[in-house]
Amino acid sequence: MSLPIAELVPEHVRCFEAYTPSKPDPELMRLYGVERLHRLNNNENALGPPPAARKVIEAFEAGRSAIYPSGDSYFLRTALSERFGKDPDCFLVGNGSCEVIASVIKAFCEKGDNIVTADKTFAVYEWVAEFSGFQARLVPLKDYGFDPDGMLAVQDGRTKILFVCNPNNPTGTWWDRDQMERFLRGVAGRAIVVIDEAYREYVDDERFPDGMELLERHPNVVVFRTFSKMYALAGLRVGYVCGQREVIDYIRRTHIVYSVNGMGQPAAAAALQNDAEHILATRHMVDSAKALLLPAFDELGLPHVSGAGNFVMVETPASDSLIYRQLMRRGVMVRTMTGFRFPNWVRISLVQEPVMQDFLAAFREVIAGVRA
Repeated sequence: MSLPIAELVPEHVRCFEAYTPSKPDPELMRLYGVERLHRLNNNENALGPPPAARKVIEAFEAGRSAIYPSGDSYFLRTALSERFGKDPDCFLVGNGSCEVIASVIKAFCEKGDNIVTADKTFAVYEWVAEFSGFQARLVPLKDYGFDPDGMLAVQDGRTKILFVCNPNNPTGTWWDRDQMERFLRGVAGRAIVVIDEAYREYVDDERFPDGMELLERHPNVVVFRTFSKMYALAGLRVGYVCGQREVIDYIRRTHIVYSVNGMGQPAAAAALQNDAEHILATRHMVDSAKALLLPAFDELGLPHVSGAGNFVMVETPASDSLIYRQLMRRGVMVRTMTGFRFPNWVRISLVQEPVMQDFLAAFREVIAGVRA
């Protein structure tokens, strides 16, 4: 007698479509017949980690791989507390921001609850809620940005968390201090507000709201940040959440310990040391790439969206999956945006000029081909 596996699975899991990541680069290169591949799909910092973090990685001894890491990222939390002037217990570190997203949802949601976020933003908020059995209420973007009034309109007594990606991935739009304060007053402490600041270090504008300061005045605010983007430690998977101690204590109860590896913790702590030059160099690289790409998109007559962050989106005159395949055959990998509910758009990571020139040459060729 066969075991009725499907009958053991909750309906919300059976109905959820699993995410399929791309194949490893060597396999993609073999499949598309290319000898080199420019990775412009995941918003990685092509400059690599800051010097202090690089030294930690290079000095990591193989024998240390036999030793469990700190279960609660003790020294990294200490480094974060020194950087931001907060108690170490106000920080919880996870295996990338995705893990802390799951921990926050598990901590506050129960059957019948919902979360609120935008329809075109970082999809993991929606995914974790849905495959955990909670409703994700998705509010359409307004002028490519989060719509605060729309979010407040769908909030009800069962809304436990509102997720605001600031700046937003993939549009780069962001709320200024006044807009964020108005939104928080509208929420009125009735739900947790997660401010995801994964791309915060790419913003150099005094109007940008500092989540670390907001949470001191709004106990229901928690802030996500990551070492994957600006600090170029994506392969080591280190992200964290910061909030008031009572809030973090509840989240910690749902969080798995020992999830952050023994190289990632010291590398992330080191990345915070004397990072100003690294941040300026990265911002300069991004600005230079935008200055090259945006006029080229205008010349091609293609709509584009570019705000804060190390990426730009462009609408193409053909299927985004077709554009992806054609670029892959030319050794360039971009991100298709249908999954972000932007059909026929692609997102391009902004890196050094030689690679951007290679992308433009390939992109122009592909666009000419589909228009022919």
